[in-house]
Amino acid sequence: MSDKKIILIGYSGHGYVVYETAIENNCTIIGYSDVTKSSSNPYELEYLGFEREEDFFGWKEDVSFALGIGDNLLRQNIASFIVSKGKKIELIIDKTATISKTASIGEGSFINKNATVNALAKIGKNVILNTGCIIEHECILGDAVHIAPGAVLAGNVQIGERSFVGANAVIKQGIIIGKDVIIGAGSVVLKNVADGKKVVGNPSRII
Repeated sequence: MSDKKIILIGYSGHGYVVYETAIENNCTIIGYSDVTKSSSNPYELEYLGFEREEDFFGWKEDVSFALGIGDNLLRQNIASFIVSKGKKIELIIDKTATISKTASIGEGSFINKNATVNALAKIGKNVILNTGCIIEHECILGDAVHIAPGAVLAGNVQIGERSFVGANAVIKQGIIIGKDVIIGAGSVVLKNVADGKKVVGNPSRII
């Protein structure tokens, strides 16, 4: 993905991480889009406006996009809007990540430092695999999932769209997690979790 010209969508915490990874991959971030101009500009990027405006800069230029949005539902919605405009959202992978040659990863996803994706895993679109997380063999992650730093998914785990797995959580092999689920930080998940539930603890319980 080197030498690509990219507009960053979202310019705060997670966006900063995406920016640095893209730059390390020899991409050029030509500016950022957000609802409003940021009061903090640590990378001295140009504000290009709001991507939902019809005259937005990005619709007229030969550029692609990177998603710097942590919120799963918002990230998915904005990704759908960008694609509807005929634009590409880049897959950005940190150079320190370890990705099996038999794994598949969807467009618009972001894989952070020291993350591991093992054999035959299937990662959906617009997913975040954060620092040092482990996605073991044959796991299946739906679109817009976020796996937080240090979380471990043992083999054959399935996770539905927009679900969040907190930092250092562990999910036992073969477990099925539904859509829009929140797994609390440090939780140990030993049973399947239905759509929309929030679970915490070791062993995890629904709250």
